Amino acid sequence: MTDNGRAALFMSASMAMFAIEDAFLKVLTRTMPVWQLLATVGVIAGAVFWLRLARRGGRLWTRDLMHPMALLRNAGEIVGAICLVTALAVGDLAVTSAILQVLPLTLVLGAALFLGETVGWRRWLSVAVGFAGVLLILRPGTAAFQPAMLWAVAGVAGLTLRDLATRRIPAGVASDQLSASAYGAMVPAGLVLGALAGPAPMMPGAVEGALLAGTVVFGVVGYATLVAASRLGEASVVAPFRYTRLAFALVVAAVIFGERPDAATLAGAALIALAGGYAMWREAGLRRARKPVDGLIRPS
Repeated sequence: MTDNGRAALFMSASMAMFAIEDAFLKVLTRTMPVWQLLATVGVIAGAVFWLRLARRGGRLWTRDLMHPMALLRNAGEIVGAICLVTALAVGDLAVTSAILQVLPLTLVLGAALFLGETVGWRRWLSVAVGFAGVLLILRPGTAAFQPAMLWAVAGVAGLTLRDLATRRIPAGVASDQLSASAYGAMVPAGLVLGALAGPAPMMPGAVEGALLAGTVVFGVVGYATLVAASRLGEASVVAPFRYTRLAFALVVAAVIFGERPDAATLAGAALIALAGGYAMWREAGLRRARKPVDGLIRPS
């Protein structure tokens, strides 16, 4: 098998891990408050990435984490995590996952509006098609509209801020350090959210402990295979395989939660996947054709 073939398999495996991680989170929200879940996952996952960093001789804390873009990245991570976990708690996994797939398109829009990146008409068209898919899923103004799904839209906005800020962080800052910092920031954010909005915390039992362990294991394995795919294969080949996450999420949602998205939701999800896949393929090809900007992290 070629490197691109192996990378495609790694990317697909990574997306399957993330879809299962979302299922664990959704089940946990049935008994554990969102704020407590975020703070707990922040402690456990932050420790995992800190250990990865320490094993390579890196330091958890450096002044690099006070860089304005690093702080902005953490803020986006916090907003994205709170909103997406809330969306999983109050809405369907399939719909939340479908809306999440619009992220590559919001990055194109954000890069054009805030980073001065030149975007051609093809990618603008893909953004328009993807947003039409979101509207088809949400259907505002109709009886099918679920206001709870606006949490997923807000979550995408937070993750867009995170990824745009990442593009302006100095390249010398380790990825594991950024990940550990972001998860660590969820701990005080979750505690503040709990103090302001409640409800009271619950004592995790054996079931919750197993689910928390599964959340962290699948999340970390998904992250590791994502990195492996990004390093092994060509971005233009591998990037569209990110959309296998939607297919895995639909299967998990149907098997575990009995969700049956209607035809309009499936059509909207298909529009988002096609538009986002094309935008990612197009951007990867353009990135390969131009020289990277020195000193900046390029999007993977």
